[in-house]
Amino acid sequence: YLPFMVLPLYATLAKMDESLLEAAQDLGCTRFAAFWLVTIPLSIPGIIAGSMLVFIPAVGEFVVPDLLGGSETLMIGRTLWTEFFGNRDWPVASAVAIILLLVLVVPIVLFQRHQDRAQEAGR
Repeated sequence: YLPFMVLPLYATLAKMDESLLEAAQDLGCTRFAAFWLVTIPLSIPGIIAGSMLVFIPAVGEFVVPDLLGGSETLMIGRTLWTEFFGNRDWPVASAVAIILLLVLVVPIVLFQRHQDRAQEAGR
């Protein structure tokens, strides 16, 4: 999932205006302070987008944890698969699917609200 995080960060940092870092250093910031006070806040959209692109597939993954961790590891994707196709317990599987859906939809809604506020603020 590394490219899913790196590419949004790269795109965000490539669009950043270098003169902002120069201005921060001209005003007395150290290189670290300029990074912390200028680069990090400007790269937050890329950090959030990359985190979402990594989080969503990682939550629903069931093949890789099964191969790496064996059957002792309890992951929500594997639990959903087992309940649907192994146990054929449709009510429990449906409840697990709704929980998985909520786990995935809540961060997306929060990200959308953050983007709407950023557009209203004129960023």
